[in-house]
Amino acid sequence: MRIGELSRRTGVSPRSLRYYEEQGLLVPTRLPNGYRDYDERAITTVRRVQILLSAGLGTSVVAEILPGAVDDTVVLAGTCPELVDGLARERRRISAAIDDLIAARDILDSLVGRPLQPRGAASR
Repeated sequence: MRIGELSRRTGVSPRSLRYYEEQGLLVPTRLPNGYRDYDERAITTVRRVQILLSAGLGTSVVAEILPGAVDDTVVLAGTCPELVDGLARERRRISAAIDDLIAARDILDSLVGRPLQPRGAASR
């Protein structure tokens, strides 16, 4: 299938698909006329990439994870301590960023006269 059809079937823009290719996440074959040609597996690959990117992972981490993905839920096959450690580091980084954002929101709330809420209390 050509890039337009892959885009339509996955909901991902052709520009993003080309970026995935640049990053080595998606590998189409090239037709003699230079057009990209994707097989059916590309649909699953694009969905996996989207899930992993939505988890806050960068493309270099996604490139490491993709070979270990065994199904559409991106469950990792086997045990790879380095990969698991890397994902744990990414999770800690994201958690720290969330904590920093909550602290910043709390400061803003105090500046506008809203009472500080205890940690863990839902607020908007």
